[in-house]
This record gives sequence, C-alpha cells and structure tokens, in this order.
Amino acid sequence: MRAALMYGKGDIRIEDVPIPEPRQGELLIRVTAAGICGTDLSEYTYGPKLFSIENRHRQTGHLGPLIPGHEFGGRIVAVGPDVEGFTVGDLVASGAGVSCGACFQCRDGMTNLCVDYWTVGLNRHGGLAEFVTVPASCCLEVASLGLTETTVSLPQPMSIAVHAMRRGRPEPGADVVVVGAGGIGAFLIYALAAAGHRVTAIDIDEGKLNIPSALGATTTTDPDEVAPVRVVYEASGSGPGLRTAMAATLSGGRTVVIGLQTTDPTVDLHALSIGERELVGTNAHRFAESFEPAARLVGNRQTGWADFMADLIPLDDLTSRVLPEMADRSSNRIKHVFDPAVGI
Repeated sequence: MRAALMYGKGDIRIEDVPIPEPRQGELLIRVTAAGICGTDLSEYTYGPKLFSIENRHRQTGHLGPLIPGHEFGGRIVAVGPDVEGFTVGDLVASGAGVSCGACFQCRDGMTNLCVDYWTVGLNRHGGLAEFVTVPASCCLEVASLGLTETTVSLPQPMSIAVHAMRRGRPEPGADVVVVGAGGIGAFLIYALAAAGHRVTAIDIDEGKLNIPSALGATTTTDPDEVAPVRVVYEASGSGPGLRTAMAATLSGGRTVVIGLQTTDPTVDLHALSIGERELVGTNAHRFAESFEPAARLVGNRQTGWADFMADLIPLDDLTSRVLPEMADRSSNRIKHVFDPAVGI
C-alpha cells in the first residue's frame, strides 16, 4: 500500500509499505478520507516532538518513521479477534485517541487525560495510508448518521470542538466569541451555532471570515470591534489571539484556551483575579461523550462540506503543495483532506 512516512523534521516520503493486519480488538480500515491539522504541520516543521520517531513510545512500542494522520475514516475490510459490533463493509470514523479505561482519570470519565493515553497517527501508524489498523474502541459506525466516505475524517476534529464547547459551559442561547476562524475554530463556530448560541467570530485574516457566516456565526469582525461576553474561546494559538480573547471576557466569565501556544504568553493575572475570570484549558476529546454528537453534527449539515474542504487531495500533494500552503497561510481551504487511493 502507499503511505506517507515522516522520517524527521521536514522529511515526509510517499512510499510502498506492507498492509497491516488487525490485532486483538482492532479493525483494518481502507481509508477513504484522512485530514491533517496544525499538529501535523508543527511536527513536520519543528518536530518530531509528539510523533514517536526518535523516542520509543511507552504504550505502543513504536520507534522510527511514522505514518501521520489522526483524522480519518473509511470502510472496514477486516475485523480482528474479540471485536463486537462491527462488520466488514461498515463505514466508520475513528477518534484516534486511545485510553486504558481503568486509571483514576478514566474512571472519572476524563478519558482524554488517561495516564496511558496515546493516539493513532502520533504514537503509532495513522491514516495517511491506503489502510490502517485502529482499536475498535475508538471507532464509530457513521453511515447511519448521514456521513459519507468523503466526510468520515471530520468527526474527529469536530469532537475536539464539541469538547471545547462544553469546557466553556455557556448558558443556553448565550453570546459567545471565537477568536480564530480556521481549523478547530471553524468547527467550534458550527457546534456553538448548532447548540443555539449567538457566535461572534474574530480573525485577523479577513479571507477566513467568509466561512463562519456559512457555519452559523451571527457576527464576524476584527479584534478591535468585539464586544465583551461571558464565554470566549481562543482557537488561534497565538499570543495576540490570547490577549484578544482575555480582553473580550467579561468579569466573572471564562476564556477557553484551545489553540496551543508556541511561546510563553504574558497573562495579566491581576486582572484575572480581580475580575474573577477563569482561564480554562481543553485537550482532545472524550470519545464516549463527544464523538457521536460530533458525527451527528457533521452528518446533519444540509449543505454538505464542499465549502470547507473542497475535493479530496492525492497523497503526492502533501509535501509538494499542501504543507507549504498551510505554513504560509496561502491555502483557501479550512481543512486539507486526502484520499490515499487517488493517483494509484
């Protein structure tokens, strides 16, 4: 099968590798759609840091060149031992994150904070390949929820948005602000609007403010025009974005930090304390409570997702075009989604 393998910083190669076999509790999936995100770009540009390429992963045992891709789905072609509830031919989406189910975090429902948490596509071969094996415990049949072979990579990032939305605890019908309208920010806008909230989307790139309205945002504006509200979500991952988000948060409100900061931003702890504001972190998703609602959100969009991701991309375009465009922000796509079978 053809797959994208990352060997190190700035070094991804499209190669032929053996088709994996599902082990106990696993599914073998023919990948029909696999997305990449800022994490993949960061690993390619600055890493490997999260990818288990230079250091053997404690849970998976992986060491060496890695097939990225933690946003993916496709058709089941084989079912491993001790798997129930799935059959060959099912269309499934994968959550990619794997938790032990037994530690104190898992017992409290915080599976994303599992002490033995690992991720397909970060710590073991992922979905930027024709086939991938993945634990059945983090997969969901999605054809019955209205998804297609083209949209099966979207529930994973949508579930991150759903989890982040809940971390903000907005009141029903609340006015909320999302800083950063690309990537997870766009999914978050859609999830918030679908939940009945009035969403103001902020981005310094005016070209990105066309999509939020189509996703349900009530208002789109620049950072200088935003009116403060109780719940603000920071999804840009930038220092200025965080400062904008905190300035837009009313006393007694919450700033939810989704975007991963690459520097140590300055936080006005005096204002945080005096205003009794909350600075809230959020990480990944909790499969049992977030993934099916996220898949339903994807399946329920009547207009489809062509404006969001356009046509599926061949793997050969990953390093020649897509990663450079993501790095210099010249792409007009919110999501870059690949069909590994294209070009064969």
